[in-house]
Parts: sequence; C-alpha cells; structure tokens
Amino acid sequence: MFKRLLVIFCFLSILSAQAQNFIRPNEWKKYRREVYGGVGAANFLGDLGGLNKIGTHYSPVDVEFTETRTAFQLGYRYKLAKWFNLSTQFNYLIVRGDDKLTTEQFRNNRNMNFKSNIFELAGRIEFVYMANRVGHRYGIKRTLSRRMKNRSWDFTVFMGVGGFYYNPKSRDLQGNWIKLRPLHTEGQGLPDGPKQYSNYALCIPMGIAYRIYFNRKVCVGIEGCFRKTFTDYIDDVSGVYYDKNAIGAAYGAQAAYFADPSYGRNPHQTDPADVKNNIPAQVRGFANHKDSYMSIQLTVGYLIKQKRGKTRLRSKF
Repeated sequence: MFKRLLVIFCFLSILSAQAQNFIRPNEWKKYRREVYGGVGAANFLGDLGGLNKIGTHYSPVDVEFTETRTAFQLGYRYKLAKWFNLSTQFNYLIVRGDDKLTTEQFRNNRNMNFKSNIFELAGRIEFVYMANRVGHRYGIKRTLSRRMKNRSWDFTVFMGVGGFYYNPKSRDLQGNWIKLRPLHTEGQGLPDGPKQYSNYALCIPMGIAYRIYFNRKVCVGIEGCFRKTFTDYIDDVSGVYYDKNAIGAAYGAQAAYFADPSYGRNPHQTDPADVKNNIPAQVRGFANHKDSYMSIQLTVGYLIKQKRGKTRLRSKF
C-alpha cells in the first residue's frame, strides 16, 4: 500500500509541473461549479477479520489490507468562496471482512465472513487552501523549474453528513453468497432477542484531498475519506450469541448455521444465555462500537465556466 501511495504522489508531482495557474486574484469566481468523479480502494473496520491480536478492534491499525476492494464516486461541487466549498457526492464501495485471515484464536474460531456493497449519498463542507504560484511569466525559456513555479493547487479538509444502504452477505459451505439480514442471526424477532436492524444508516464522512489544476478547467487529485457510522451491522455482527436451535426452528437450518459457524475449538465461546442458571450469553460482537469504512481515490474534475457578464474580475495591473 505504501508503494502505491508513493507512486501516486510522484505521478501528481510530475503533473503539477504542467499545471496552469489562476493569474488574476478573483479569476476562480469564473469557475465556481465543478463536476467530478473518482476511482480507488475501500476498506472496513468492524467486528470481523482484523489483526492477529486482541485489543485492536475498530482501530486503524486493525485494517486488513488484503480485504481492500473497489470504490467509485461521482460528485458536484460549488465554490462559495476561495476557501470554502459545498459538495454533494455519491459513492459506491465494496467492503469485506473474514475471520480466517487472522490467527488470533477467538476471532479465527468464530469463523465468520461477510461482504457488503455500500451505496452512499453525502453532502459535505470543504475548507480549502488554494495556492497560485506565478514565476517568469514573460521569460523566453520555459524550463521545468519555471513551470513548477507556475501552477495552481489546493489542499482541502472536509466533513459532512450522509446516508447509505448496505446489505451484508456471507459465504456458505458451497461458496455461495447468502444475504444475512433475513436470517436473523442474532435472534432478531425472537423472545429477548434484539430488534431487526435496518439496511439504511447515517454516516459522517471526513477527510483530506489534494488537487492540481490544468488550464483552469480540469483538475486531478487524490482524496482520503473516513466514515464514522451509526450502525454496528454492516457485517451483520453486533451483540451476543442466541440459541441457534431456536433460530433454526424459527428461520431454518441455514439461519442456524450462519448464527454460529464456529469451529468449536474454544469451549463455551459461542454459548447462548442460560436463564435458568443465570449465565449470560457469550459475546458475538461489540455492540458499543459502531462500524466504519474508508476509501482512498484518484479524482478528476471538470470546472464549468460561468457565462460572460456574470462575474467581474479585478485586474492585476
């Protein structure tokens, strides 16, 4: 991953040598509107998968890079001021997790896996530092060093609010992907079981971006975004184990299997509650920690020039 980011950074640095600048102080006002798209990679932080030790759940160090999948985006941006944007964005991301990828004995014994396609719509505010560097405008020679001084770029910090749809699935013994929500794997809808969760949830996207401008109309950049969510069921795992025999009787044998597909190497790890003996159910997930997901994407934007007469520019001379 580090090597990939280094290649991307070098690529953007080379491109910046050819980038054009907004020479007049208020010339950016002619290009307030922008449509953009991006492609990159997505990953997940939740109950499933993770590193080979306990205590790193929901921490960035727990990211399993081998489960990185695809991310796409489309968006519209409006520049209210040189330093302030409003943006609306649609994202499609694929996230996954698998207990088989960790050697930590309790996670590995749990033997759960999932994938989910996420469809996200979000609005955000962006705080922008925009740099216009001008050097040797009337020089006869256009050397690389002079081009490097003639470029426009911006660095952005953003935060917003959004909603997303998700639908966790897991592989059965034949390798087929099965939808988990209809199976009520934690006893949803049964006596003393939790309420059924929704396929829709809220998120707070936050991150940073760096962009380089070409001919004032095209920009290329890189963006990293982290989403804090308000659900713990992106991976269908949140609370404690429910009696899988009761789940099987109510929802079928497939539901009973996905409720507890463990290897059984750790005695009592997946026991449900024993009300008669006042013994609580064993932990299946961590309900007090919400899931999160993230992406890093290369972006390309097209700035739409306003019609003549709409914007007055102040001359530089």
